[in-house]
Amino acid sequence: MSKTITPADRVSAIQEYYFSKKLKEIAELNAKGADIISLGIGGPDRPPHRTVIDTAVAEINKPDTHSYQPGIGIPELRKAIAVWYRRWYGVDLNPANELQPLIGSKEGILHISLAFLNPGDGVLVPNPGYPTYTSASRLVQADIYTYDLTEENGWIPDFDAMERSLPLDKIKLLWINYPHMPTGTPASMELFEKVVAFGKKHGIVIAHDNPYSFILNEKPLSILQVDRAKEIAVELNSLSKSHNMAGWRMAMLASNPTFVNWIFKVKSNVDSGQFRPMMLAAAKALEADADWFRELNGVYASRRKIAEKIMTRLGCTFDPGQRGLFLWGRIPADEQSSESLADKVLYNARVFITPGFIFGSNGDRYIRISLCATEEKLNEAFDRIDSQL
Repeated sequence: MSKTITPADRVSAIQEYYFSKKLKEIAELNAKGADIISLGIGGPDRPPHRTVIDTAVAEINKPDTHSYQPGIGIPELRKAIAVWYRRWYGVDLNPANELQPLIGSKEGILHISLAFLNPGDGVLVPNPGYPTYTSASRLVQADIYTYDLTEENGWIPDFDAMERSLPLDKIKLLWINYPHMPTGTPASMELFEKVVAFGKKHGIVIAHDNPYSFILNEKPLSILQVDRAKEIAVELNSLSKSHNMAGWRMAMLASNPTFVNWIFKVKSNVDSGQFRPMMLAAAKALEADADWFRELNGVYASRRKIAEKIMTRLGCTFDPGQRGLFLWGRIPADEQSSESLADKVLYNARVFITPGFIFGSNGDRYIRISLCATEEKLNEAFDRIDSQL
């Protein structure tokens, strides 16, 4: 050929997701007999409620459930989401136009970015924070600005510092996520009120990613509980963590009708809706009562104690008030970096933990342990680390 074919610039602007690359390496090590214990990814290892599975199976066996479905989601699911928001958060949503089912909230991050950001628009992402906020922003060719979250500041945004140091007139969208991943910092109404006020003051859309509000947390909170928050905020929520449905790819977003419509215009050109049996199963999952969450959190609380033992054995310090599916810990001063410590644990003890640098420069002195492994596996991980390091 006379001309070299190259990818779009947006492909060169991003890298393969860290976990995608690392899991390939772990698969290669396991193929050689390494038997790696993975404490890296927050993928729930327990099944959904039995009634959720039964609903999916019953619906799949019907002959008339296999065609295309409306991209906005079936009425049963939309109503179930609205009832769920009212029951747990005290937030009223019109199921007709104030919510949108999603094929996972990761999809929603890109849809929101496409709906609001032109090339060159500014977007604020947390450091440390979920890497997809940054990669999605790069894919839409937005200008990325980071705001610092630090242990000294309780992993909470410093809005005064943002006003002093950032070109807020250029910023169109701000990503937040509480309970925070990776630090486990809890949500609070005080924080939500401040960020909504900040968004309204500067004309910045607030995108709140809220998948962890039920995990090791007795009082789930939503940013939409703030008075008139829907005027400026979009909230993502998910059944992946709270209902053990990560592989089902069932999530949602909620906001005012105008924002929801803009996002749906993007989504309608990307996918052709979700599988009806899975939508009905998701609606059933949203009926779960307090006992379901109490039992699930009892499991995570027991696992968390072992994760804390592992952190302590590694010489790390941590805040016991963390919420969510992970434990975030500061590495010892004599460790070179989070990556070097994680690799040492992987290659010497055959345990995979997540180095904090992947979440941003402010995470480099930290590691993260997932609670998505059985107590047996966590105890085995501790024994390996205890004997090999």
